[in-house]
Amino acid sequence: MNISLDTVIFVVLALVIIVFSVLTVTTTRILRAATYLLFVLFAAAGIYFQLNYSFLGAVQLMVYVGGIIVLYVFSILLTSSRNMDDRTVKVPQSRFWTGLISAAVGFVICAFLILKNTFKEQVFEYGEVKMDVIGKNILGMDKFQYLLPFELMGLLLLACVIGAIVIARKR
Repeated sequence: MNISLDTVIFVVLALVIIVFSVLTVTTTRILRAATYLLFVLFAAAGIYFQLNYSFLGAVQLMVYVGGIIVLYVFSILLTSSRNMDDRTVKVPQSRFWTGLISAAVGFVICAFLILKNTFKEQVFEYGEVKMDVIGKNILGMDKFQYLLPFELMGLLLLACVIGAIVIARKR
């Protein structure tokens, strides 16, 4: 078996994403969760760069790593209490087991669908996609284009910021 440097880098980035994703959702401190999420987003940008999608990697770094994490940390600090005890509320035992069972059922369904389907063999070609093609695909209104989800995410982020401001002003 011939293992290339690209494979090793991909495996390392995938392990970073898996480990820090689990840490993000299992930590009891919300600022640590935001920090772990930062590492996940950095590793995702690393995968984009490894695939030679430098534009998407740069967008990942600027928008998500730069903007969204700053927004999260700002919102956390704006809405946290004065004593800076950033521990989350303990989840009741029944909710923990319900969530664990739901996650296991979801994993089984996804594994079944992936193993049952036959996927077409795809040949990946390294190279940069032109920016006008990316822009037309992201902001188009045809099938498999993403203008509506893009606008909905903007509205969701706006609602989060307004909610944080409203919560902070009540104090």
